[in-house]
Amino acid sequence: GFPGHHPRMRNRPNILVTGTPGTGKTTLSDALANTTGLNHINIGTIVKEKGLHEGYDEEWDTYIIDEDKVCDELEDIMNAGNNIVDYHSCDFFPERWFDLIVVLRADNDVLYPRLEKK
Repeated sequence: GFPGHHPRMRNRPNILVTGTPGTGKTTLSDALANTTGLNHINIGTIVKEKGLHEGYDEEWDTYIIDEDKVCDELEDIMNAGNNIVDYHSCDFFPERWFDLIVVLRADNDVLYPRLEKK
């Protein structure tokens, strides 16, 4: 190893799929999960299902995520490995959770029609 390197205790990887809304994060994550057997964790879904939020923002039509609650909820799951996490941001996740980060992008000519359908 190298200085500061700590061997991972998990033997299956964790992948973060991130990017602007409408780029295909959930579609790609579903396909990866089906192909690899990794667990697909959609952050938006667990925030809603497990109440990991501070309320609902009517203006933006979304839940106000409680980042600490999300991290607490996922800590053991992420330490075990075998996960694909799907979320439009990556700012609050501990770096140690992920072995690979995939950032999806799309041209605005593609994005706008997709977002209009949502």
